Amino acid sequence: MGDQKNLILAAVLSFLVIGLWEAFVIGPQREEIRIAAEVEAARQAANPTDEATAPGGIVESSQQAVLSRDEALAQNDRVLIDSPSVDGSISLLGGRLDDLNLKDYRVSIEDGSPEVTLLSPTNTEAPYYSVFGWAGAKAGKLPGLKTPWELVEGDVLGVDAPVTLEWTNDKGITFRKTYEIDKDYLFTITQEVTNSLSDALTVRPYGIIARHGEPETLGMYLLHEGSIGAYDGITEELDYDDFADAPYDRAENANLKKIDVSENGYIGFTDKYWMTALIPEPGTSFTAAYKVGNRNEAIYQTDVRLNSITVPAGESASAKIHFFAGAKRAELLSAYEEELGVDRLYDAIDWGWFYFLTKPFFWLLSTINKIVGNFGVAIILLTVLVKAVMFPLAYKSYVSMGRMKKLQPQTEKIREKHKEDPQAMQRAMMDLYKKEKVNPAAGCLPILLQIPVFFSLYKVLFVTIEMRHAPFFGWIQDLSAPDPTSIFTGFGAFDWGPPAFLLIGIWPIIMGITMWLQMQLNPAPPDPIQKKIFAWMPIIFTFLLGSFPAGLVIYWTANNVLTIVQQASIMKSQGAKIELLDNLKDMFSRKKAE
Repeated sequence: MGDQKNLILAAVLSFLVIGLWEAFVIGPQREEIRIAAEVEAARQAANPTDEATAPGGIVESSQQAVLSRDEALAQNDRVLIDSPSVDGSISLLGGRLDDLNLKDYRVSIEDGSPEVTLLSPTNTEAPYYSVFGWAGAKAGKLPGLKTPWELVEGDVLGVDAPVTLEWTNDKGITFRKTYEIDKDYLFTITQEVTNSLSDALTVRPYGIIARHGEPETLGMYLLHEGSIGAYDGITEELDYDDFADAPYDRAENANLKKIDVSENGYIGFTDKYWMTALIPEPGTSFTAAYKVGNRNEAIYQTDVRLNSITVPAGESASAKIHFFAGAKRAELLSAYEEELGVDRLYDAIDWGWFYFLTKPFFWLLSTINKIVGNFGVAIILLTVLVKAVMFPLAYKSYVSMGRMKKLQPQTEKIREKHKEDPQAMQRAMMDLYKKEKVNPAAGCLPILLQIPVFFSLYKVLFVTIEMRHAPFFGWIQDLSAPDPTSIFTGFGAFDWGPPAFLLIGIWPIIMGITMWLQMQLNPAPPDPIQKKIFAWMPIIFTFLLGSFPAGLVIYWTANNVLTIVQQASIMKSQGAKIELLDNLKDMFSRKKAE
């Protein structure tokens, strides 16, 4: 029993460290990020901004100050995008995909909340865009970020409604870009060049995703936000700080890292819920590149550079690149992975170290949700399934605990007899356990297993977009966010802006009560220090889980209730005394006496 208490104490301290980290490290970091973003926006408003760099070091600059989104979109002629999942536009200046909103996702759960914006033009506060072009020598002027393209086919880009842009350079070479989009988030860009020269033409197609300035991130070790790529079976993640570690490339005036991919891969940027990715046709070799420019501001780029194409005189050649821009829905990424034949796209979701648990947990949650239509109910049912699977271990654990309780009078006598000789006490304890055929460590395994289960479910709730804005019942309208009520604001009666660690909602309080009841099933520990620690545990966990996703608190509460029923039933079947009523009577009698 002592080993079990020590293990629980270790778990408490671990969660306490996480809570303190969240309150005193992550919280201030988020505030610093917010302030830095405001300062950067103000600085950009007074200074010119650069643009992305094409392969080969071709730099194109914009001398315009930061504009509002509407002002920036009105500056250039555009081709509208309208599909079931996205809306936005393509700029005819450069043929850039730089205006994209996600129809199915809102910024908040409030009525009238705007759509989530993913891509933005270069002269807005947070430019984020993709552009496709050609690099090469002896081809005259090549299309770049400021090339004035002309719409020659189509009207509005939609499902089964492609659009084609065209531009002819100073040597009469014609370039065309055809954009297609499916019903979700996959664009297909087909680039074509027609060689009107008398000699063969060699050019190299490329695709770029660029982000100006480091975007605001959560800054948490539990989640990767930055660039992501998969190359021939290897997944690579880079934080934004890691871009500058790449070697400096003088030709491209940037820190540049290249990866040669033989036949299968993608590269792009991932946020918590959203992603952009360039995906060449599987079976095609290409070069993936991470790059950050050394100019007025950091411009982070992920590039796909296809192999050079030789176009004979008077003939045409084309190249195709897929571009994903949208929400990281697990089912959708899995479908694209299978449909396109691109490896590891599903792993763009940050499943974490316990991926062997998080992936099946998510599958179970999704499957149950499809049946019951509520992720909160699915979480409770998943808890029941987990408890059922772990029942044999729990049974052995509680049987051992019951036997240990029967031996408690004898163990107390041993402690009293050998209190001056710890080694003799330990030997006597072990002899007693051996004689009575009791394993004092038998109760530890369920707790050890519960810790990765807890973190795995936390990870699922934290990183999967399916949980975002998913309602439960009543006031819980977003299982991925903390319980919005707070005892320190009268549950919404008066909001005086308390600090985050005081935002203790109804569900965390219920969880704390169930945890306290669970602990009353066991006799109070004889050691005064342990007794105080165990008395404070429910309060500590209530404050700690107050800032955790509501779905996780609901899981923990359901787990506590099931544990109470399970433990009481098993211990009763073993003839062990259930201490709950005695502990409650003892607690209230002490208070009355005081």
